[in-house]
Amino acid sequence: MADPTIAQKSPYGVDVEEGKTYFWCSCGKSTNQPLCDGSHQDTEFLPMKFKATESKKVFFCGCKMTAGKPMCDGTHTGL
Repeated sequence: MADPTIAQKSPYGVDVEEGKTYFWCSCGKSTNQPLCDGSHQDTEFLPMKFKATESKKVFFCGCKMTAGKPMCDGTHTGL
């Protein structure tokens, strides 16, 4: 499996709304980071669905290497 493109070496803070569904970019190619814009079409990657259970700020992974997809787990600090 190919490695994703590192969009940035820090998380993206996003204010999410309870009940709303978001699609996290797993390939790193989206111009709408950290969310999918369909740029994965020529890759083996697929976006990851995230449904907000409450309205709050969450931190989506920017390096695309997190073990806790789609949330940042600090993996970027070792890149």
